[in-house]
Amino acid sequence: MAKYSTTTYVISVAAELAGMHPQTLRQYDRLGIVIPARTKGRGRRYTQRDVERLREVQRLSQDEGVNLEGIRQILALKERLDEASEAMDAMREELETLRAAARRESEKRSRVFAASADGDVLAVRRGTRVRASGGELVHVPRSGAVVLFRGGN
Repeated sequence: MAKYSTTTYVISVAAELAGMHPQTLRQYDRLGIVIPARTKGRGRRYTQRDVERLREVQRLSQDEGVNLEGIRQILALKERLDEASEAMDAMREELETLRAAARRESEKRSRVFAASADGDVLAVRRGTRVRASGGELVHVPRSGAVVLFRGGN
């Protein structure tokens, strides 16, 4: 989704940018099609996003022949779709964060520790075999390689 600046336009500038008459913008505001922010004095302030919506209204009306009620519904549905898409993106990010945390926890739980008679400790993965032989720990991973750990002298 596009990011918009915080620049706002008075109704005359917004109308010019959208290629419309200011009275048309007032009508769209009354109908709830494009509702601009208001100043304390109740003056309308249009954002760049509002101007883009106005252009879309004009396109739907002139090029597609959609009436104003249809345009209002289309814009409302597009807004709901955008909100749902943003929520879905946030959920995907959260899911990935949770999956990463679950992987880290799983890795922690999959470690097993073995100790030799003289106290040497070896961290091994679950599913590997460790044998003690003459004060030494012998780690035999699934690959079949043998790793020898001698007790400290």
